[in-house]
Amino acid sequence: MSVSGSIADGEFEWPTWLLLAAVYAVWAGLTFFHAAIPWWLLLLAGAYATCLYGHLQHEVIHGHPTRNQTFNDWLVTLPLGLWIPYPLYKEMHVAHHRSSALADPLADPESFYFEPEDWVSLHPAQRLLFTANNTFFGRLTVGPILCLTGFWKSEAATLLRGDTRHLGSWLSHGVLCGLVLAWVMFLCGMPFWHYVLFFVLPGVSLTLMRSYLEHRPGRTQAERTAIVEGSWITQLLFLNNNFHVIHHERPKLAWYKIPRLYRRARKQVLRRNGGYVFRNYVEIARRYGLTPKDTPLYPAAAVRR
Repeated sequence: MSVSGSIADGEFEWPTWLLLAAVYAVWAGLTFFHAAIPWWLLLLAGAYATCLYGHLQHEVIHGHPTRNQTFNDWLVTLPLGLWIPYPLYKEMHVAHHRSSALADPLADPESFYFEPEDWVSLHPAQRLLFTANNTFFGRLTVGPILCLTGFWKSEAATLLRGDTRHLGSWLSHGVLCGLVLAWVMFLCGMPFWHYVLFFVLPGVSLTLMRSYLEHRPGRTQAERTAIVEGSWITQLLFLNNNFHVIHHERPKLAWYKIPRLYRRARKQVLRRNGGYVFRNYVEIARRYGLTPKDTPLYPAAAVRR
């Protein structure tokens, strides 16, 4: 099998199909048998399944597992994570890949950085929260709340300005969330707040663990983008998106082909990204657990031309 940038003619992406079926089955089993599962195991498994489903949505955005994008989108249209409509996630992520300056808040919709005028407009308590969000443990704990409330606030402001472009996505999202919650609450008997605490928020937390050091200000796109080699557990969880330089350079490359390409070209990849590499997330936790990785204020003067 060649390591190509897109789906090869006649190729059946069986690892993706298998994973899709497995994630839906595990999610259904966890919710249906939730009362018989110890809370700590439900938390770990629920977070993992929800996060992995989000990364399958990400894989679909990049044209997998078939050549029919409409069909692909339908495969992951159910919002198991509840908080974001899939079409809006897709729109933001496509714009992220089109950005000419990753991490720049003026060019990248997935940036965690602030422009100076936005930063000074925040209440001191908010600035403290966003600074804490730049520590590893802060990103895992306060990060999900900041992420969700920030996104919802932005969407509400857009609607209040009279911009209804996303209204249809939100209405269909409401219907799909109703289907998910009908299964969870009525057929499985799980309280809504249990689902939020055991599936939704920890699933976002794991996703934010992956993106914590993913992009930084830098001179080139490659130098702005990290590699976290990780273990097989996190590689599967993130569908190898932790090899983020590879993903940005070859966004249509199927997730299960990425490690082999990285192993072949590791020296060249790390040369291109300035050695922005970490062995695993334990190393990141040790280095940045309670220490901010940098300031939330984007250093525009240093990196913009």
